[in-house]
Amino acid sequence: MTPDSRTPWIPARIEGLAQLAMNLSWSWNRDARALFRQIDELLWHETRHNPLQLLRRADPERLTACAADPDYLARYDAVMARLHGENGRSTWYGTEYPAHGARPIAYFCAEFGLHNSVPIYSGGLGVLAGDHCKAASDLGVPLLGLGLFYRKGYFDQELRLDGWQENSDTSFNIGLTPLEQLHAPGGEPWLATVETSGRTVHVGAWKLQVGNVPVYLLDTDIEPNHPDDRGLLSQLYAGGPGHRVRQEWLLGVGGVRVLRALGIEPQVWHANEGHAAFMLIERLREQVAAGVPFHEAVRSVRAASVFTTHTPVPAGHDFFSFDEVAACSGPVWEAMGLDRDTLLNIGKHPAESGIFHMTIAAIRLSGSVNGVSRRHGQVSRHLWDDLWPGRPSDDVPIGHVTNGVHLQTWMATPVMRLLDDLLGPEWNYQPDDPRMWEQVLRLDCEQLWDTHAELKRILLKLMRERARWRFAGRWREAAHVVGAGTLLDPEALTIGFARRFATYKRANLVFHDLDRLRRLLVNRHRPVQIIFAGKAHPADDPGKQVLQSVYQFTRDPSFEGRVAFLEDYDMHEAHLLVQGVDLWLNLPRVPMEASGTSGMKAALNGVPQLGTLDGWWQEGYDGMGGWAIPPTPEGLETSAADAADAERLYALLEEKIVPLYYTRENGIPDGWVNVMRHAIRLAGSRFTARRMVQDYTRAYYAPILTAEPRTDDPPIP
Repeated sequence: MTPDSRTPWIPARIEGLAQLAMNLSWSWNRDARALFRQIDELLWHETRHNPLQLLRRADPERLTACAADPDYLARYDAVMARLHGENGRSTWYGTEYPAHGARPIAYFCAEFGLHNSVPIYSGGLGVLAGDHCKAASDLGVPLLGLGLFYRKGYFDQELRLDGWQENSDTSFNIGLTPLEQLHAPGGEPWLATVETSGRTVHVGAWKLQVGNVPVYLLDTDIEPNHPDDRGLLSQLYAGGPGHRVRQEWLLGVGGVRVLRALGIEPQVWHANEGHAAFMLIERLREQVAAGVPFHEAVRSVRAASVFTTHTPVPAGHDFFSFDEVAACSGPVWEAMGLDRDTLLNIGKHPAESGIFHMTIAAIRLSGSVNGVSRRHGQVSRHLWDDLWPGRPSDDVPIGHVTNGVHLQTWMATPVMRLLDDLLGPEWNYQPDDPRMWEQVLRLDCEQLWDTHAELKRILLKLMRERARWRFAGRWREAAHVVGAGTLLDPEALTIGFARRFATYKRANLVFHDLDRLRRLLVNRHRPVQIIFAGKAHPADDPGKQVLQSVYQFTRDPSFEGRVAFLEDYDMHEAHLLVQGVDLWLNLPRVPMEASGTSGMKAALNGVPQLGTLDGWWQEGYDGMGGWAIPPTPEGLETSAADAADAERLYALLEEKIVPLYYTRENGIPDGWVNVMRHAIRLAGSRFTARRMVQDYTRAYYAPILTAEPRTDDPPIP
């Protein structure tokens, strides 16, 4: 009998499967995934790669057969040996920074996208945080995550027949996740209390093990909380400003107090986006309440803090009125011996009054601040230069660490096998040598093309099966089924566009000239098709309108079913999409994209990007691994700039991309496959989460741990 009640009886010989399923490291270990898949491949796909659900539903006779199969047992023993052996192996961090030991680094973020079975993320920020944790585990960086437990996740997307997005809420089954509830020594389900909006809120926590990185998720749905407080953290980014400020207050203040209750004393505090700024305020409160003078306490908090901003658009940063923050926090300033404005001015913009900016508070209380691409660092220095009066924008001390993606999570197993044959089976344990990535250019054209074609078939099969399931369950109109991609052609050039539907991301730019687009899509000899996916923020009606306009083209018979929309997009579908399309499309208005990571994930699978020169593509585009839309002249009105970008988009497709894809010799588009190889080399050598976390460690974590002085702090009003 397994020790974990979440799984049924498992034969003693393979009972370690239950332990394996309780640590999300299985999700980026392809040998571990293969163990679960081999139990019942159809069930593995039905459960959307959830090993706990698989073990619960697996036929006991099949488990018994696996426990008696010598081949299965050999693979099982190898996986378990590696699992236990990795705890003692030397790591990059241990080798590079032996003096730092395991001094904890706390990484606060409002969401973590780790696996689709734990749906507590909305999109890019959360997935980036999840990849950060996975890479830290691989590297041996002593990171811990701190976030919120959203029992209802983000929201489930349903599109009406007219394409308008509707949101539905469903709580997920905690028993089918590896979440472990923590208790106080007396058995209480809470670890700390936080005063907010005139009441005491008890804060519990759940632990999620991500390799060697624990992620703690705060929960208020516990006794003896007031009924209104129990639902405070039930859904991601829900409610109006009053609700949001309370969520963020609980994340920051509750997060610090829960770590204290667990006996964890971080030496580095990393606030990932402004949602976590109250973590810095709480640490300031601790010191001032203990008798440390205010300005000395500010210097102490700054010395141990890192802040990463992810948004170059001013309206994208959270801000609340002084009254909203005061109502949420109560007179916390009194406990600090301060007046109200002295505390709230930490988040005040020099040109405004009465508004508390979360990003400004985080900048003022962090000794290290960075954007998430080279271009975003430049934009951020200009955006926040008012905080350093008299200093030229270019000298503002905001750096950058370009985002990256977790290779073992996002690269398809068949692509990894090609690299096994080329580079040796241990290549992904030693990926830091750039000379290794140059060898990728030697990948066999036919093998790479055949591998990609199979991944494309898998994607299109998923879309057909999802359409079949929805047709049987709730869809009744044929156009709805066609719009889900049932008529897509596995031989046609297939473009993928999957983003949050914000207006600046311009999902509808490709429809700027319908006649020109139609000629591309329905060409009998060289057809093109487009798959869209993504959600609009529940409060973003302009974004919903863009989504609706895109969806309506899936129902236009003149496009012959070559425009499709993949509904209710999440991490499971994201894997298949970035692996299965031929070309990735990314069209933000410059310079409004901070980084963007979906194109990196696609590139790891040999899917080149076509995009504007913004975010990561501004520094990643090399003319060999994809295509770039040239910058438009400065000073153009938005509509004129959109028209100019659309013209360049069509020209690239018509003159370069489509002809290259359809130029074949013996059925293989050698020129296209060469671009695929360069895309893999580019992403693997420069845009992985491993490189990203190494950069954070070298530039920010290690200097804090060695107490290197910082002198560029912005003044507080």
